[in-house]
Amino acid sequence: GGGASPLHEDDSGACMIIINNISLLGQAESGADRRWVWKMAASLRLGYQGFLRSLFAPGLHLVPRTSAVGPRSFHASEGLHGVPPVKVFMPALSPTMEEGNVVKWLKKEGEMVNVGDALCEIETDKAVVTMESSDDGVLAKIMMEEGSRNVRLGTLIALLVEEGQEWKQVDIPNDTTAPLQSPPPAAPLVPAPRKAEHQPGKRGIRLSPAARHILETHGLDPSGIVSTGPRGIVTKEDVLRLLEQKPVKKAAEKRPADPPSLPQPVAVPSALPTASAPAAYPRPLTPPISVPGQPAAQSTFSEIPASNVRRVIAKRLTESKTTVPHAYAATDCDLGAVLKLREELAKDNIKVSVNDFIIKATAVTLKQMPEVNVTWDGEGARQLHTIDISIAVATDRGLITPILRDAAAKGLQEIAALAKALAKKARDGKLLPEEYQGGSFSISNLGMFGINAFSAVINPPQACILAVGQSRSELRLAEDNEEDPKLQQHQLMQVTLSSDGRVVDDELASKFLENFKANLENPARFSLH
Repeated sequence: GGGASPLHEDDSGACMIIINNISLLGQAESGADRRWVWKMAASLRLGYQGFLRSLFAPGLHLVPRTSAVGPRSFHASEGLHGVPPVKVFMPALSPTMEEGNVVKWLKKEGEMVNVGDALCEIETDKAVVTMESSDDGVLAKIMMEEGSRNVRLGTLIALLVEEGQEWKQVDIPNDTTAPLQSPPPAAPLVPAPRKAEHQPGKRGIRLSPAARHILETHGLDPSGIVSTGPRGIVTKEDVLRLLEQKPVKKAAEKRPADPPSLPQPVAVPSALPTASAPAAYPRPLTPPISVPGQPAAQSTFSEIPASNVRRVIAKRLTESKTTVPHAYAATDCDLGAVLKLREELAKDNIKVSVNDFIIKATAVTLKQMPEVNVTWDGEGARQLHTIDISIAVATDRGLITPILRDAAAKGLQEIAALAKALAKKARDGKLLPEEYQGGSFSISNLGMFGINAFSAVINPPQACILAVGQSRSELRLAEDNEEDPKLQQHQLMQVTLSSDGRVVDDELASKFLENFKANLENPARFSLH
């Protein structure tokens, strides 16, 4: 054709082989087909076997490139670049979750995944939650292996491909974060260049906040530090390693030339005139580091990594104590009637605990006083229409509060069964988000640990939490016979109500404890509510 380029010698040979193969397939019987093959050989410069292999390879097709002009306007399609993936990102599995840990993958690479299938187990700031797949396909690549910790929300954790595609040829993307994020608009603020300009001669060095603080405090130059953090970030450990070497260098160079080698902010020069500097300053600049296998030196320590649950507990406790005005009120409850009824129920093989009676008495009291069944949303109070009791359960990961929904409408036996099941799921880390999110009132019982009384911290946005201590024996005068007073033994239990002063004042808290005491000491009232 008129638009064809001059052919090379090996092109003509390649064309003959191609034409012969295509003619066998019955596709090169016309002159137009032959001209197309000649153009292909002239433009792609492929070898004999290479061209045939690429032409007949499964999944590979030659398509025109829209932006090119002339006979060299062909290139390989997606078959050369890999199978396009469906990205799976770290989701927010709880309202307060900021990062998670990959505990276990429930699917292996190459396995079929359907919508709703359990894909993996993620440790959130509350519990270990099973993550379900939102797409159909084949699990092609696990980006975050089991045991990956502190994985931020929106981080790529896995790749899926459509069923029937070659999952081993999945295209691994360079970008491992979710596309719907808003860091780009914050870029014009240029926080990093300002810090770099503030430190002349240190451009290109990325410092963590802790490392920057130590460097500024000791007046150190970070240019000689070997970074070990991700993406070349200088970490606190890198700076501490430099500080370990710095006192040795100072001791060797202290006598020849002290003034020029010491920066102005450092307070060491004041100790130089003294001959016995070690005696005057026995404490080192940095704490000594413990060495495994050797006796621990004085002032050494070991850092304990905090789990996501522990970090969130610390954050929420601090927020609660600093932002919620706590008020406290306490009273003693007589457990005589509860213990007697519990023994009678045990004869009928109905097992209920004292804590089950406390939960029921609390729910009944909240039903009588709906003004206490409230939360604080930051601007005002919200009165809740259902009574959902949060029960504090201690686990290896920290404290978590599973919820008994609509507790006022449940009987003692049902409360006992649900409380036992929720406590087991909490200790196993198997609670679902809807089983620990929400709640209108909390109960924390430390009586089984031998605690007589304590004050609990409110769990925002709830307004109250009831702290329960252990029962104790106490002798009191009988009130029914004033003429012949006798001492009687009573089983008393102290409860302490922590209330949010913004919505539950002291008078309302006192009335709540009064009604709670009356309900608990007369469990027959439970049948009336």
